[in-house]
Amino acid sequence: MATKTTATKKPFDFWIFITILILLSMGIVMLFSASAPAAYTYKNDIYHFLKDQLLFAFVGFIAMFVAMNFHYKKLAKLAPILLVICMVLLILVLVPSIGYEANNARRWLRIGRFTVQPSEMAKLALILFLSSSLSRRKDQLQYFFRGLLPYLVVIGMVAGLIVVEPHLSATIIILIVSSIILFCAGAKIRHFVIMAVPAVAGLGIVVAMNEYMQKRLFSFINPWSDLKGDGWQAVQSLYAIGSGGLFGRGLGKSLQKFLYIPEPYNDFIFSILAEELGFIGVVTVMLLFLVLVWRGVKVAMNAPDTFGCLVAVGITSLITVQVLLNIAVVTSSIPPTGVSLPFFSSGGTSLLFFMTEIGILLNISKYSKYERI
Repeated sequence: MATKTTATKKPFDFWIFITILILLSMGIVMLFSASAPAAYTYKNDIYHFLKDQLLFAFVGFIAMFVAMNFHYKKLAKLAPILLVICMVLLILVLVPSIGYEANNARRWLRIGRFTVQPSEMAKLALILFLSSSLSRRKDQLQYFFRGLLPYLVVIGMVAGLIVVEPHLSATIIILIVSSIILFCAGAKIRHFVIMAVPAVAGLGIVVAMNEYMQKRLFSFINPWSDLKGDGWQAVQSLYAIGSGGLFGRGLGKSLQKFLYIPEPYNDFIFSILAEELGFIGVVTVMLLFLVLVWRGVKVAMNAPDTFGCLVAVGITSLITVQVLLNIAVVTSSIPPTGVSLPFFSSGGTSLLFFMTEIGILLNISKYSKYERI
């Protein structure tokens, strides 16, 4: 006899699926365009970054389909184990003989010729852990010490391991997404106001202790004051965006990707997109992300249980926050930090886990109670 869950199972959300296909397709095309000059210069192979991205996109699709057909409720039991594994990996990253260092940061573990970034896994693991625990103890959130504080300690431990890598942007993303989940689970607004004071103070201390963060902050205030130094990336990004105009220079015709923007295929790929596809291309991509967020919110609002609701909220928030921060960085609206653009930027670990998260969201949508259109 079919269970109640199986009887109420519906098709997955088609809007999410088709939107991801379009975003990933555009992302791969833009990554090839943005990466070709750097790939030829440094690797003597214009397809170097494209081949890696296609490989991880393929693996990501497999992960998405597995997650799409793996009942999301089973993830609640796995959440604590995944979080412990992530914390162990985050500790291993900091060990000099194990962690891989690049650009004065130790954020990766090397596996063969590929590198793995545990902080990407930690984002998902923390979302699952918070959602699982809060779905059982949400009534306790009205109390600060016995309700909210234990979760803040767990979040602080994960964020603390990431910030010492250092990886400030991932730390900020984790703090924002975790706060959104806590708020949606019933945490009091006054508790967040109270927490804001030590959080801002702690962030100030972290910035004061890291010279590279200070330089980035000062270069943000006036990037033209250090045009050939820390302000270079922001200025070149603005040149790229400004020269795109309404319709862009044309696909493949960017000038700033010829090593004016360092690693244009990574955090600043949105600048190349704006230069080549113009305002029309930028609006198109932003609308696609907006559709994804809209459907994610719809899945969360109609989820059959609290756990599914909070997981959908967490995944949707993660994508939203990361997109907004990336666009804010490339437009010099906030100090420059290493924030990748989901489904566009080069990075196998990031792409793999974003595809996995979309699979989980699609799985929840199968059991969410709303009409498919």
